[in-house]
Amino acid sequence: MNKVIIMTDSTCDLSKDLIESRHIHVVPLYVNFGDLSYRDGIDLTTPELYDKVDELGYLPKSSAVSPGEFVNQFTPFIEQGYDIVCITIGSKLSGTYQSALIAKDMVDSERIHIVDSNNLSSGVGLVVLKGCDLRDQGLDALSIKRALDDITPRVRSQFAIQTMDYLYKGGRCSALSAFLGGVLAIKPIIQVNNGKLDVYKKAIGKMTRALDVMLEDYQSLYDQIDLDYVMVTHSLADKSAAYMLEKLQTMGMPKQLIETQAGCVISTHCGKGTIGILYILKA
Repeated sequence: MNKVIIMTDSTCDLSKDLIESRHIHVVPLYVNFGDLSYRDGIDLTTPELYDKVDELGYLPKSSAVSPGEFVNQFTPFIEQGYDIVCITIGSKLSGTYQSALIAKDMVDSERIHIVDSNNLSSGVGLVVLKGCDLRDQGLDALSIKRALDDITPRVRSQFAIQTMDYLYKGGRCSALSAFLGGVLAIKPIIQVNNGKLDVYKKAIGKMTRALDVMLEDYQSLYDQIDLDYVMVTHSLADKSAAYMLEKLQTMGMPKQLIETQAGCVISTHCGKGTIGILYILKA
């Protein structure tokens, strides 16, 4: 049986420590300010992203990994004798999954296995960590891919948006909605459903109200949650993260309660202060 490399893209929003300790290979998406292109997490950090937005007055565009870039990433591992399991951001949210499929056929379709996470941010990261667990248990690449395909529908991801400015600037809500959101202090809570983003609840007032909504949902599902990993991921929302982590610890500790920072691609779409809780339901 060949060795297995677990590969993903930069939208997984896992920390450098996790990436290094779990031997994960990350392929960056791109953030583009006009003609200037930056590799997510390599050429540009999240704080630098917000500084550039303030300086330039407009939001960047994000772009998928190209098939050619995936070929460049796949080839060395194939030549070194690895089989590859590559977990990407959801196919309904980015062209990255399709690029990976094209590259797979260009390199060695029998030894590369592409998993559509149907998710984003550390919703992808949860699937990646499960893939690492299966690799470390000695499963072959095809078995890992099949197991992850069973896991992805059970990932639950939800994020509270602190400000609607980025949704408005990015064309994801109207000027009226953004204005009313500011006046009424509406905090939309976005949930990933069937690979798409939906507003499933709205909290009014302080950000803690939105956090409490997500925490109440978590608590109501607690007995159904796979407690191997629970993630709190945010875009420069340290106070909100501290609040959520404290509350989660009183509900019963998962084996690993992990805080991570959202990268540039995710932050481009949601804005500063966004925070989410992500977990997997039991089979």
